[in-house]
Amino acid sequence: MDKQMVDGLRTSVKECSERGLSVASKWSSELLLSMPFAKRHPPPPSPVASSSSTNEQSQSLDPTQVSDVAPVPVRHPHAPFLQTQPEDVRALELEFEAHEADLLFSARTFMESRESMRAIHVLRECRSAKAHFLSLYSQFIATETRALRSWHKLDNNRHQPSDPVNPTVEHLLNRVVNVTDPWLLFLKALFLSRLSGRRDEAIESALLSIAGFPWNWAAWTLLGSCIEDGEELSSILPLLPLPTTHPLVQMFQVKTMNELQIPSDNEVSLCERLLGSDFFPGSLWIMSLRACALYHSHDFKQAQVQFERILAIDPCRIEDIDIYSNILYVTDNRLKLSRLANDFLATDRDRPEVCCLVGNLYSLRAEHEKSVKYFRRATQLDRTYLSAWTLMGHEYVEMKNSHAAIESYRRAIDVNRKDYRAWYGLGQAYELLNMHQYALHYYHHATALRPYDVRLWQAQGILREAAECFKRALITADPHEITINLRLANLYDLMQDYAESVAYHRRVVEVCQANGRPIQDFAKSSLKVAEHNLRTTGDLFLARDYLKTVAASNVEEVVRAAELLKLAQEAIRQKDTDGPKH
Repeated sequence: MDKQMVDGLRTSVKECSERGLSVASKWSSELLLSMPFAKRHPPPPSPVASSSSTNEQSQSLDPTQVSDVAPVPVRHPHAPFLQTQPEDVRALELEFEAHEADLLFSARTFMESRESMRAIHVLRECRSAKAHFLSLYSQFIATETRALRSWHKLDNNRHQPSDPVNPTVEHLLNRVVNVTDPWLLFLKALFLSRLSGRRDEAIESALLSIAGFPWNWAAWTLLGSCIEDGEELSSILPLLPLPTTHPLVQMFQVKTMNELQIPSDNEVSLCERLLGSDFFPGSLWIMSLRACALYHSHDFKQAQVQFERILAIDPCRIEDIDIYSNILYVTDNRLKLSRLANDFLATDRDRPEVCCLVGNLYSLRAEHEKSVKYFRRATQLDRTYLSAWTLMGHEYVEMKNSHAAIESYRRAIDVNRKDYRAWYGLGQAYELLNMHQYALHYYHHATALRPYDVRLWQAQGILREAAECFKRALITADPHEITINLRLANLYDLMQDYAESVAYHRRVVEVCQANGRPIQDFAKSSLKVAEHNLRTTGDLFLARDYLKTVAASNVEEVVRAAELLKLAQEAIRQKDTDGPKH
């Protein structure tokens, strides 16, 4: 396993660099260096050891020793297998690359100099897959730059679309429709991800790209950007061509959960495993993943300790320094935040993370106009920089400029609809405008992303108001609708008013059964009603009937329903045995 990881990372550094994927190449290089030197440079085996190893290998391949062979893990039927290029295809590709070596090198230098059109020109007669990749990728970069420039011309204009429009992407996609090369499959996934309604296809292409070359971190990052919630991540993990215990899969899982802002103790544990001596004990990137997971879990103390350890090892590391500054802001550590800002302003003042760091410092000093200036600068350096848009919205709320706050939060949502902070900020901004119906709408979006983060509700004292609002909505609603009843059930559950919550869940079941709706529409509500009645020794017969319906179906709650049905039947038998009490 050690040799596979070392070889994979070394190949990744070279292959990603040669295709202009500098971020992925840097990632592989840093991860490689985080492995112990002895694993990266193992001593050559002695002739005796080599002979012994050969004998052991021949013995282990003895077909009679079936019991010594490790069982093959069960694969998902739709998971792609790891692919290797056929020898004849690989030989032909190497021949093309050798013939075009000078042109390929020249194209890469043009790309590094941000002269994409010159790279396209120099590769026009090339035949290798690598040249095809560089040409397409250069065209994509050039047209994205052009689209961004046109988009910025509409700044502060109500006709500006939410994202830059690149009409060339459809044309580029047509040139990679039937490709099998893993790098071209990555480009296919990239182009698909830019087109509306093609997300599932982008995910499929990204999975096939990973199957062809697992150590291209750019493909993993792209796949993560296509995932919308934790449930979708759970459904995609079995479809990966690598087992869930593979370090690449675990790094992908932690990174994606961090981006969804819903990491758990499991993700922190995965980071600790990856930082163990068997994998990457010196990886600052994985340490930073762990720090971010702790931050999103609101364990600010341990997250701060982890960031301070990272900076002690590498004082110039800028990645995620904005997250560290958020922690210092929340914990009101003005002195450390000021020192951090001074240090990194001297290092690189044109990095969006540094601008965000300085903006946090001015915000802590209540100098909101200066804070907005730095957050805006961060968005100018990177329009997709989510934190800056959200934090700028917070500053406008502090300045009571609701309209500017709304614009900032909307930009944040355009970048990432999965960020609960932007939805919550919109609710705050509309509340300042006394537009409570709008505020409730956006608070609902925030709590849908973080349904059990009671702080979202408590901060505004909005639970009771929301419940009353939905009750009023029920008066004029269609008698057959269930969405409002479900929202009320969830609201009362958050408020720990379980009897009221169950009453609305029961209403959902009754409406669905009366209208012949499919079992999956009311299975969860049936379980909620049954669990409550079992817990309170309420209507056990109703609980039994509800559970029988779910247990006889093929919905995902069927196992839990069967378990509860046994408890309900036992409780009914016990009640009959005891008889009425006088």
